[in-house]
Amino acid sequence: MLKRAGLLAAALSLCAAPIAAHAEDCGTIQLGAAVSMTGIYAANGHNTRDGYDFAVKKINSEGGVTIDGKCYKFEVKYYDDESNPARAAQLVERLIDQDKIQFMLGPYGSPLTKAILPVTEKYKTPVVQAEAASRSLFTQGYKYHFGIIATSEKYLTPLIDMAAQLAKKDGKDPSKLKIAMIYQDDVFSMDVRQGVMDEVKKYNITPILDDRMPKDLNDITGFLTKVKALKADVLIVSGHEKGAATAARQMGDMRVQVPIIAVTHCESAKIVSDFPKASEGMICPTQWDETMKASDKTFGTAMDFNNEFKAAYPEYKVVPYNVAQAAAAIIVWRDAFNRAQSLDQEKVREALTGTDLKTFYGGIKIAPDGSNPGKDVVLRQIQGGQYKVVWPEDVAAAQLEYPRSAQY
Repeated sequence: MLKRAGLLAAALSLCAAPIAAHAEDCGTIQLGAAVSMTGIYAANGHNTRDGYDFAVKKINSEGGVTIDGKCYKFEVKYYDDESNPARAAQLVERLIDQDKIQFMLGPYGSPLTKAILPVTEKYKTPVVQAEAASRSLFTQGYKYHFGIIATSEKYLTPLIDMAAQLAKKDGKDPSKLKIAMIYQDDVFSMDVRQGVMDEVKKYNITPILDDRMPKDLNDITGFLTKVKALKADVLIVSGHEKGAATAARQMGDMRVQVPIIAVTHCESAKIVSDFPKASEGMICPTQWDETMKASDKTFGTAMDFNNEFKAAYPEYKVVPYNVAQAAAAIIVWRDAFNRAQSLDQEKVREALTGTDLKTFYGGIKIAPDGSNPGKDVVLRQIQGGQYKVVWPEDVAAAQLEYPRSAQY
């Protein structure tokens, strides 16, 4: 009797095994990405990769994507583009032509994205990128390029409005504001500059300084000396993470006091931890903040995403917006595959053109040029070593500390 029971159990086990294996037998949707693990963009490159990986793991744990009744899990194949645009283009061509990857994620930054887009267009390979904000990327007529972040000319336009309103409250003429600017000579930063220049014209403001950073981004003391001598009211720095770190360090060394200081890429430059005194009171534009009122079914609220990511990656004390927007790109891919119900590149590309999502990162609605025009930028101020949303006033989580008075 025992022998018969054993044989029956074995038979049942053999019958059940194929069913269980089939349940776990998901296919793979492979995404390709050339991302900066070394070079001048390495800090943001690591943020980008961590955001991709976190979202892939989360979405796969929920079953991935189901297409025509079959489940698929995401996987990302990476290469290090070394922060070099030419290298990025070579690697993307390798991913498509040699590795046979049909769907791409973007690199970090506008210069590298600009380099890869002719390649993805050549091979008619859809790319969803979440780290390149240059407006010029969306004026070339690309059909396979989809970006989800606010374009770069928007990054610091709210700052000019804020400065003008503060001047009026102080009984001053906004046109008399003394604005000093310095930018890295790259596509993103030049777009940031153009947005600022367009905005200052509305108030008849002529900047007192409009300089470019040296190519190595190592020394802006000459510029800061002029800022102090001219007693600027507003100081603007856009030089990615290395430029931000250089600015914070040298402003601290020179004890620069300006009522309003705005710097891009504050988080990835780690200016709060590395230069706590100099960074206090700085204004930092951001695409995303954990206090935003945005949510989705996968990650919950922006704060839920923030807390879950920090639990998974405890080395992050602050979650950079680069991480959040990279994760949002994976959500866009999942949505496109779900709606396309196909792995065909053209059908998936067509689905991407119809993207209209509410996510923890905010709304993502793709326009005919591939951009997400509804995405706005908010301004955070470093207060007590914390990033707090201070502008626009209707979404502010804290009151602006003005004028800034760093305790060097």
